[in-house]
Amino acid sequence: MSTATQPLRFYPLRDSATMLRRNLKHMLRYPSMTVMLVGMPIVFLLLFVYVFGGTMGAGLGGESAGRAQYANYVAPAIILMTITATIQGTAISVAMDMAEGVIARFRTMHIARVSVLTGHVIGSMVQALISLAVVIGVALLVGFRPSAGVGEWLAATGFLLIVTFALVWLAVALGQVSKSVETASNLPMPLVLLPFLGSGFAPTDSMPAGLRWFAEYQPFTPIIETLRGLLMGQAIGANAWLALGWCAVIALGGYLWSKKLFNREFSG
Repeated sequence: MSTATQPLRFYPLRDSATMLRRNLKHMLRYPSMTVMLVGMPIVFLLLFVYVFGGTMGAGLGGESAGRAQYANYVAPAIILMTITATIQGTAISVAMDMAEGVIARFRTMHIARVSVLTGHVIGSMVQALISLAVVIGVALLVGFRPSAGVGEWLAATGFLLIVTFALVWLAVALGQVSKSVETASNLPMPLVLLPFLGSGFAPTDSMPAGLRWFAEYQPFTPIIETLRGLLMGQAIGANAWLALGWCAVIALGGYLWSKKLFNREFSG
């Protein structure tokens, strides 16, 4: 059979690796985006530890607690905010592809269509891991003292990867549904703010009744409590299962939504 009559073959893994390289090159070519995404959680970390830390720490454990105890309390929320900041960049990157006509170009190429999305997802996870390493390093410098051993750190790392994977798929869908890059930068903003409306910066039992109800039942509270338990040696209880359940729902919903939007665009 001649080459001209052979059926086209698609190689999802090979094409996904190619798209991953493309996204990593974009990240290296525009480091200002990564710096901006890492900078926001660091600013919040410094603000809450050095400006509010003394007062908030005293509220947590008495006057003898102070800034050091609050640094331990707030660090898991800042770590989660690092992920939400990264997915904001994911939504922007996807929206840029949609707006600049890159998808129309990919449509003419013999590539596995799933590779375009997986390239964004894996690239964003790599960026998130780099950002997390930087933010955790800064947290350690300002007084964060986790009691986790090697096993707990491995469990926390795996848990953060699961959370990142789920939120990145949601961000990919938000980037596709956005009409412009500016819209894509704003749509994930509620995810950046949700840790403030959970147990990230203050215990939920200190909140008014309505806000307390929302804080206890929104997805980021069990995620923060699970991460806090792993890093600080505290009881996790049912929070781990709730967090994993929320991650499964978000990941599945984000994937199906992304796939539907992309198939419509790719086939258009």
